[in-house]
Amino acid sequence: MTREEAGNGASDKAGTISRALRRAIIERALEPGAALPEDALGERFGVSRTLARHALAQLAAEGLVELRRNRSAVVATPSWQEARDTFDIRIELERLVVRQLAGRLSKAQLATLRAHVDAEDAARGGPDAISIRLATEFHILLAQMTESPILIRYVSELSYRCCLILSLYSRPHSSECGVNEHRLLIEALESGDADKVMSLMHHHLDSVAERALVAEAKPRGRDIMAILAPYAEAPPPTAKAARKRPLKAAE
Repeated sequence: MTREEAGNGASDKAGTISRALRRAIIERALEPGAALPEDALGERFGVSRTLARHALAQLAAEGLVELRRNRSAVVATPSWQEARDTFDIRIELERLVVRQLAGRLSKAQLATLRAHVDAEDAARGGPDAISIRLATEFHILLAQMTESPILIRYVSELSYRCCLILSLYSRPHSSECGVNEHRLLIEALESGDADKVMSLMHHHLDSVAERALVAEAKPRGRDIMAILAPYAEAPPPTAKAARKRPLKAAE
């Protein structure tokens, strides 16, 4: 780590790299199994290999990256069974999230959720990768509304890992069903029917898994420097900005 990096906040720089890589993985720019060489990352983001290694370690803790014995790193490639188990664990966590939120959301919070789903609906027709990212943001938004650090952390990590899974095991499907399921969840949350909203969440995520866990996608084999160019040059959009972009709707 250089003196300049230490002075400018190494953790901030590592966080910037990990956020950029996370978004590239979520949006399927980086596919499962893609190599993540420290030297290439350092060059792309203008940091030392040590900082690049710290960023990779953070993503490895989230299950998005696999660190190997020779100090190389690749985007994680979960097995089909690991993928199914991840969805099953996520289902139980998110049932807990909506149970806590049922009947307790403010008008402003409900409006925020509806605005997000409206953005998903208006964005229909865009890239599938963006569709998955928007769907993930909806679920993380729900977790954030619990104000529980534990739920926020684990729902976020599992949701990101599910994005990775969807890039590995997927098939085309209509985004309309996902948007409609999100709207039903909001209605049940507003009504305060905890049993109903837990059942809806279970059905929704189980349906996402069933629609997705079908076949392995073929790798595209693009150069990592070209893949990461847009992620290194621009910060990830805020949730508000994301809702304004004409993207595709999601599950």
